[in-house]
Amino acid sequence: MPFRTVVFQLAVWLAVGLTLAGCRRLDRPSQPARPNIVVILADDMGYSDIGSYGGEIPTPNLDRMASGGLRFANFYNTARCCPTRASLLTGLYSHQAGIGHMTEDFGHPSYRGYLNDRSLTLAEALRSAGYGTYMVGKWHVGGERGQWPLDRGFDRFYGIPAGGGVYFWPGRVDREVVLDTTVVTPGEGWYSTDAFSDYATRFIEEGSRSGKPFFLYLAYIAPHFPLQAPEEDVKRFEGTYSNGWDELRRARFERQKEMGLLPLTAKLSERDPDSRPWADASDKKGWDRKMAVYAAMMHRMDEGIGRVLGKLDELGIDDNTLVVFLSDNGGSAETVDRSAPGALPGHPDSFVSYGLPWANLSNTPYRRYKMVVQEGGIVTPFIAYWPGTIRPGGITRQVGHVIDLMPTVLDLAGITYPDERNGETLVPLEGRSLLDAFRGEPAASRGPFFWEHEGNRAVRVGDWKLVASQGEAWELYDLASDPTEMHDLAGRRPEKVAELAAVYAGWAERVGALPWEDVRKLRADR
Repeated sequence: MPFRTVVFQLAVWLAVGLTLAGCRRLDRPSQPARPNIVVILADDMGYSDIGSYGGEIPTPNLDRMASGGLRFANFYNTARCCPTRASLLTGLYSHQAGIGHMTEDFGHPSYRGYLNDRSLTLAEALRSAGYGTYMVGKWHVGGERGQWPLDRGFDRFYGIPAGGGVYFWPGRVDREVVLDTTVVTPGEGWYSTDAFSDYATRFIEEGSRSGKPFFLYLAYIAPHFPLQAPEEDVKRFEGTYSNGWDELRRARFERQKEMGLLPLTAKLSERDPDSRPWADASDKKGWDRKMAVYAAMMHRMDEGIGRVLGKLDELGIDDNTLVVFLSDNGGSAETVDRSAPGALPGHPDSFVSYGLPWANLSNTPYRRYKMVVQEGGIVTPFIAYWPGTIRPGGITRQVGHVIDLMPTVLDLAGITYPDERNGETLVPLEGRSLLDAFRGEPAASRGPFFWEHEGNRAVRVGDWKLVASQGEAWELYDLASDPTEMHDLAGRRPEKVAELAAVYAGWAERVGALPWEDVRKLRADR
């Protein structure tokens, strides 16, 4: 072929390629240099409830994130909804941010019930650096006007400022649904999980078209009680749980070991002493129905997450977006039933929880539940997904905590944490960036982790964990050899108990974590 012909054909192909590339660029918004960030939070979901952490509930979209991203085997929340949300948003222990308990104001700096002026939110930090900031779902870190998301750095908000408990509308819990700062009335057929997914995709599109990087915080209410889900979803799962919690716990545990989430030497914790064997359970059909509704709620949330991921793909911004997923605490053993007479679990007129035995399943392989600080109350799935940046399919044993989200986001966005906010001196950050883990690099050594809620307290230093439930003595565990806290070493290692108890006491004084009897007195005096 003559040289001039070759040159001509190469020029034609180059021109076509540039034209097609130009068309693709026109179809996609311009990409900001800094990544978009999406944080997705589930409510009252246990460690083993999703497929990629051992569960049998179909969660294909979360499993897609796990297989395409990084799973943390040892990631912690704070054991309850409001404190976890406060720590996630600020990078501080919740007492430092003013939410040492829930959203009641006890008149003490650590127990005001809303985010205080000495804390900076992720949204405030990112908006100051040119990000668009969006929030959807359950806020629950300040329910009064002046404490809502738009008051703490978010540009847009759709959700419930005061808390959860709402799925169908009208619900059996009276909550205000808010768009930005305006109370709105949901229409017929409204279901909160779907509505939150709808607005999440709308805000992603709005943020993408703005030409700025964006931050979306998507906080689902699911699968927190009341157990409510569309009946067609519930029917899909009825009968799935007829074999009971004992068999399902064993199956989840074996899958966790096969996946590499747990060491092969790990032992499944004993069935909770307050849970009878499945063989002895009465009303097995009723128990099956409860867990079927719970599974339906989880599956509907996963479908919504799939729509979020799909919108990122559709807009061509998935490879410039970090998405993380976690839960605010472990499965809840609370016993609640405020249903209308005759209302089956799942129905809009029902208001029931799934109960301690199913929570024991949710938190496989660990002991205990939401509100207490044994591992079952505080260990959460944590998935980080960022196509092209985070290597697919990894599992890390690096220990992380919700206080680490703020420094991670600041690191990604190239932001220096300020000294002040509106003239108030800010509390220094407590967490540490997770970017080393995202890159697959060894974790640097770090200091202790702490927990306190309603007198339930713990400290972890390395693999040693000192923990006590309200009013009870300290227990000591070596999590390297005993990750499910089955062998209390406090009697054999009193010097280690004393050492860690002193570390905990110093932290409690520093952050203002009061003894529970003092908090109850504050509440009574109000």
